[in-house]
Amino acid sequence: MDPLDRIDEIIGMVEAARSVPMSRNTAMIDRAELIGALEELRAELPVELRRAAALLEERDKIVEAGKREADRIISEGEAEHARLVSVNEITVSAEHEGARIIAEARAEAQRLREEVDDYVDTALANFEQFLTRALASIERGRDKMHALREIGSFQGEENERPLSF
Repeated sequence: MDPLDRIDEIIGMVEAARSVPMSRNTAMIDRAELIGALEELRAELPVELRRAAALLEERDKIVEAGKREADRIISEGEAEHARLVSVNEITVSAEHEGARIIAEARAEAQRLREEVDDYVDTALANFEQFLTRALASIERGRDKMHALREIGSFQGEENERPLSF
């Protein structure tokens, strides 16, 4: 289940809880059920966090592979450049060809870096949206809880004890 759905489920449990007799703000909630739901939520959140860490790790691997490939291409280009330069009859041609290979390698390396950055940016943006929704849901739940608590304190019910978990 999506962590946001789990948070909504917990809020629903609290909202649907039976009121304690002679009280408007104190409710009876099955402690084990609420703790179970909260533990499930806690178990789901690290999955999302691990997914983000895995995306970052994957990005680093892709960047590293791109750098190795770029270094290999540049090394091959420089080797080819050196070989061509050593031949006297085609020295000028070799210099141009070597420079072209190096320029292509650098362009390919830059292209790979940009692709990786776009991929990681998209993944992080998706994760940011997920976290933003989770935080908004939590904030709504806390606002409801505070509103319920405020209603109780304004009505002067001093003998009531607040709901505790």
